[in-house]
Amino acid sequence: MGRMGQQIIKSARSDKNFKIVALTENRIINKKVAGIKPSLNTGQAFKKANLIIDFTVPKCTFEVLKIAAKLKKRVVIGTTGFSKKEENLIKKYARKIPILRAGNMSLGINLLMYLTEIASKSLGNNFLSKVFEIHHRHKKDYPSGTALMLGK
Repeated sequence: MGRMGQQIIKSARSDKNFKIVALTENRIINKKVAGIKPSLNTGQAFKKANLIIDFTVPKCTFEVLKIAAKLKKRVVIGTTGFSKKEENLIKKYARKIPILRAGNMSLGINLLMYLTEIASKSLGNNFLSKVFEIHHRHKKDYPSGTALMLGK
């Protein structure tokens, strides 16, 4: 399980309004997490849920969306690295089911995005801006979804 998955479980455990009813995971990991054995049958796992939280990879996200649309489930997508074509496909799914998508879920980064937008509008085309990022050695996607969001 990735860092975000672990954080979601930790956060859900500390809030009585949330209950993890099912987990899905790749075939490599076959151990219980938060007392729940991850399911390889996403359709069965998703039937139990009110909301599906997806922090995977683009290929898996579309498997999630296909099942979620069929079951009429809400989806939170934290996955990054989508192509333009894939982003358009997510928009099509969003016409069928509620989707919240963000490349970074932290309050600080979302505030930074807002401030960056204000600065960009104020400065206009007279200034050139660049995004420079440094990550831990385990970072899988480069440039990060956060850097791409800030660069828009």
